[in-house]
Amino acid sequence: MALGAIVLSPVPTLAASFQAQRPPPGPLPWLSVRSGQIVNSQGKTVILRGFNDDALLQRGSAPLPPPLTMGDALLMRAQGFDVVRIPVSWSLLEPQPGFFSRSYLRKVQAMVDLCARAGLYTVLDLHTEDFGVAFGGSGAPRWLTLPALPDWHFPGVPSAWQRHLSPAVNADLAFFWLYPNWQRLYWQAWRVLARPLAGDSAVAGFDLYNEPHPLPVPPGIFGPRILFPFYATGIQEIAQVDPNHLFIIEGNLFGDLPTKVDPLRSPDLVYSTHLYAGSLIGGSFHGASSPLRSELTQGLSEAAQIPAAYWTGELGIDHRLRGATAWALAEIALSNQYRTGWAWWQWDDPTGWGVRTGRGPVDQAWLDTLSQPYVQVAPGRLVSMSYSTSRRVLTVSVAGVPLRAVAEVAWPASLPHPHLIGGCAELVGTYPGGVRVRISAPACTITLAA
Repeated sequence: MALGAIVLSPVPTLAASFQAQRPPPGPLPWLSVRSGQIVNSQGKTVILRGFNDDALLQRGSAPLPPPLTMGDALLMRAQGFDVVRIPVSWSLLEPQPGFFSRSYLRKVQAMVDLCARAGLYTVLDLHTEDFGVAFGGSGAPRWLTLPALPDWHFPGVPSAWQRHLSPAVNADLAFFWLYPNWQRLYWQAWRVLARPLAGDSAVAGFDLYNEPHPLPVPPGIFGPRILFPFYATGIQEIAQVDPNHLFIIEGNLFGDLPTKVDPLRSPDLVYSTHLYAGSLIGGSFHGASSPLRSELTQGLSEAAQIPAAYWTGELGIDHRLRGATAWALAEIALSNQYRTGWAWWQWDDPTGWGVRTGRGPVDQAWLDTLSQPYVQVAPGRLVSMSYSTSRRVLTVSVAGVPLRAVAEVAWPASLPHPHLIGGCAELVGTYPGGVRVRISAPACTITLAA
């Protein structure tokens, strides 16, 4: 009945209207969206690349992972990264109905502050996977679940897929999407999380819902009738307490399938997809980058339809798999070609998905694979960007550059200091994890070589 009412109701015109009220910035400039690009307060394009770190994420009854340290954050920055996506737990934020944990909010703030001191932006993600902790997943608190539904487990099925197939999990998800009661609680939790961060320029933005999926609602109905109205409501709700940050909305869980998007007018809107083609199920990558390109360009197309800037909130592979290095290099080459940012899944992981495993040493070889030069902050229009891993040469073209404007180029500390090739730019300084380049022509091709 609920689904029928949604299908038969008029399609709303979706918009969120508010005005940013940003105080003077802290150590990092405020970010916003202009002409489909993430920009800083000077109007320069900013490309955010970094890692996910789930130190604050509760999964079922498992203890929290090891904390992110200042050494971790400084190493990320030194290797040329500028953002950390932080999955946050609704279950720990609101452990009892209407009771919000001040101690957990302090932990969130402390992690944001730690990253900021290292020169890293943060993206906060109120993370949901398999609805909630009652089923061994993450997201909703234990008190928020439908009663007396079977949480069946099927012999021989991996634990993650057990949760995906559970009738209890899918019933709770259906209730969440088809009835507004639980959605109101979700946005209330977001308001509590966002309010104390409203004046913090080191927070890049808020990733509003992790990997929504349409089941049992048909995908063609889910996007325009449920998901995008949900986002419009949430943005308006959060903007009442914090109108100052990027609002990041995601396509559906099945990243290699199209999301039926609906136009949504909102300031500072970013669209995010997760890129796992060929890496997530058994490592099916065999060297052909066409599925990876298709997945990325599909996300870019969906972002343009909304319209919104684009950013990849997750991509990654278990680097123990054969072909993992080739997969990572192919994904990074595509992100250079399309000038996109991303957050790698992830920094610390007990399996082969992280560059660190618990309190063990960093896998420097894998970190070096992921650490490549790129333009972090670009004046004018960033026309093209490519990096040759064999020659260790970054080539960038810009246009419409104001007189003697400066670009910031990520340059990992593990590479030799670069030298410039060409006459329309000059090196004018360094910063942790990068170099500054002054551009002396409105259109310029910059070549930096190790």
